[in-house]
Amino acid sequence: MKYKGIIFDLDGVLCSTDRFHFEAWKQTAEEVGAPFDETINMKLRGVSRMESLEIILSGSSKTFTDAEKERLATEKNDRYRNLLAQMSPADMPAAVRDALTALHNAGLKLAVGSSSKNAAYILERLDANRYFDAVCDGTMIAHSKPDPEVFTKAAAMVGLAPADCLVVEDAAAGLEAARAGGMDCAIVGTAPMPFEPTYHIQDVTKLPGTIL
Repeated sequence: MKYKGIIFDLDGVLCSTDRFHFEAWKQTAEEVGAPFDETINMKLRGVSRMESLEIILSGSSKTFTDAEKERLATEKNDRYRNLLAQMSPADMPAAVRDALTALHNAGLKLAVGSSSKNAAYILERLDANRYFDAVCDGTMIAHSKPDPEVFTKAAAMVGLAPADCLVVEDAAAGLEAARAGGMDCAIVGTAPMPFEPTYHIQDVTKLPGTIL
């Protein structure tokens, strides 16, 4: 096989939490008097919490201190985690679980590489930890995507060189991070990308048939 390991982004790849992010950020935008819609929400995909906040605040006429920004980010995360509590194993389709099992049975190391600091909680709600040999999330990195740190660290956690790993992403920042880390990338979905990924797939269920 061309690869020894697969590193998956979480949100938008293995599950969808967009509706929870949208609702939580929408309330933040309303508080600061900034516009917010699906187009703006798309810009936040794969981006850290504080960077996402700065994108929203750029649409506000108000100015905010660092302390106020920290408060806004904390309140957004509290709202988001309350919404995440609605998640259950049903939010990871059986076909996705089957695909992960097929990849693991083929001898590949599987890891999660997510900028989200809530990744561990989401995986717990999904009852999905057993599919992965390692999880690297936003609590373990100093630089979020498009910096490659989360992916290179995930590769190291499963004992592999970056070049031996394929990243599976849905966001432009993740594609850029994969390239910066010297990794091939499979993009899930149809969101516009700054350059062509190694593979384009409809969803994770198509991955085994693409690379095995």
